[in-house]
Amino acid sequence: MSGAGGTAAAQLLIRASGDIPVDTPRVPGREAARHELSKPMYHENDPNLLQRALDHLWKWIGDLLSSASGAVPGGPAGLVVLVLIVLALVAALWWRLGTPQRGFSPADALFRNGPRSAAEHRTAAEAHAAAGRWNQAVQERMRAIVRSLEERALLDPRPGRTADEAAAEAARPLPAHATRLLAAARQFDDVTYGGRTADQQAYLTVLALDLELGSTKPQLTGALQGAAG
Repeated sequence: MSGAGGTAAAQLLIRASGDIPVDTPRVPGREAARHELSKPMYHENDPNLLQRALDHLWKWIGDLLSSASGAVPGGPAGLVVLVLIVLALVAALWWRLGTPQRGFSPADALFRNGPRSAAEHRTAAEAHAAAGRWNQAVQERMRAIVRSLEERALLDPRPGRTADEAAAEAARPLPAHATRLLAAARQFDDVTYGGRTADQQAYLTVLALDLELGSTKPQLTGALQGAAG
């Protein structure tokens, strides 16, 4: 082979040898691709961990709502109505019961700052009322009621007693005032533990009860008669 023919044949052989593909095994090729794609330059615009978590959360909520809308009569509109009804019930319960209360602890006791007389509690209540601090005024007036009943021997002095317990115990010698005693105790609990706000009318109600109890003759029986005597 010589001349132009030989040169052409040689070029064809060189071109054919250059077109032969590289035969790379499958597993090493996959590992090489994974290694290449793991480089930071390929992940600069990826969402961060928090964004990925939020995306999964919203997808889960969307799937849940989609499933719920298919199960509720009326489809999506029915689901919206159902959610509004549930929210209205929760709001009604929150308004009726107030902030969920903790389990009983020593801090729930009616008296926290050591023994004080009924007169001292009344003086504190009047000072709070004059300043428009109705929550504190209601609290001190309720403490004055209970301390006064203890001073009259209608209740046994007992550290750690709650307002509800005091009202229930006082209802026995003062049955005509049982309902109002329990209402005053509930008012005390609402402003002390339930996050409610008292107003002037709430204070005047507890004040009127305190004044009436001072002139009410109790119904004494058994041990109460001996203690009062």
